[in-house]
Amino acid sequence: MRRDLYTEEHDLFRQTARAFYAKEVVPHHERWDDEGIVDRSLFTAAGAQGLLAFQAPERFGGAGVDDFRFNAIMVEEAQHAVVSSAGLSLSLHNDICLPYFTEQTHDAQKERWLPGIASGELITAVAMTEPGAGSDLAGIRTTAERRGDVYVLNGSKTFITNGINADLVVVAVKTDPSQRHRGMSLVVVERDTPGFERGRNLHKVGLHAQDTAELHFTDAEVPVDNLLGEEGEGFGYLTANLAQERLSIAIAGIAAARTAVDLTLRYVTEREAFGQPIARFQNTQFVLAECETEVEVTQHYIDRCVLALAAGELTAADAAKAKWWATELQKRVTDRCLQLFGGYGYVTEYPIARLYADARITTIYGGTTEIMKTIIAKDLGLR
Repeated sequence: MRRDLYTEEHDLFRQTARAFYAKEVVPHHERWDDEGIVDRSLFTAAGAQGLLAFQAPERFGGAGVDDFRFNAIMVEEAQHAVVSSAGLSLSLHNDICLPYFTEQTHDAQKERWLPGIASGELITAVAMTEPGAGSDLAGIRTTAERRGDVYVLNGSKTFITNGINADLVVVAVKTDPSQRHRGMSLVVVERDTPGFERGRNLHKVGLHAQDTAELHFTDAEVPVDNLLGEEGEGFGYLTANLAQERLSIAIAGIAAARTAVDLTLRYVTEREAFGQPIARFQNTQFVLAECETEVEVTQHYIDRCVLALAAGELTAADAAKAKWWATELQKRVTDRCLQLFGGYGYVTEYPIARLYADARITTIYGGTTEIMKTIIAKDLGLR
């Protein structure tokens, strides 16, 4: 069934995005996997081609285009090229971090930060999760005590995407530790802040080139002017952006599943067993028929969510449905497709193996599947 989400302008942009990944990412991705981090040049190359900060105003170097379909294409093309790590690094910067810098900043902050974000010279991250607080966001313990014109931060964060490369980290802190939700604020911690240290670049099951770090704050002094929005409103800012974040993850999930099916369709027509292509076996046909159907049906729901986001109608429950269904489908489809590759599917030089390893985290980050179901249940009035 034909997708009607994109216009001719989007199709032309897709060609640019696909060429960017082919030229700037694919030749380097194996090395980045080995090194555990993408080069900073990934961001500046993307910025030079206008592939960053689409929603940022033109006067700050962005495109000034409030159309999430461009973001979606960047995510889809990363999965098409099987470079999930680079794709996540860029989508974190574009889809998840950028809204804090466009919506919660005053003019002086915009002038200070947005040009570098748009050019790729300033890489962004957001630090919410802590060793003792993941899904329970209101339970964070990192504090920011105001002393004159600075906040003094103490605490630790973990599993922070872009954590090693980041120049600007949006950090969730407690400015009033006696409160839960109402005591939370967001401050921007800059790279060279004294007392801000990066811990390990965590070695993961998949997404090997994506730097995922521990961050530590020991009497780190951050200017009060680095506060985003109003003090005590951080929880609201975070939750307001979660629907877009979860939709971005869902888009990546269904695009990865689509790529897995396409790769497997090509493989089974070429691979022979018992004197014939394995595509002729009924089991192969049934597995791929089932995977194709699930992917296509899900794709149309995700496309509808993208349109709902553009119209300001995407609810937390709808985003949760998209996120949990698409990512669980991603895991299931990549696993079933890998099985059809036999032993070759377990060899990392085959793209299906990378898709399989990279899929495992998607039902965890951005809110676990269990949290997504809880959100949906509450929307049904089940409390």
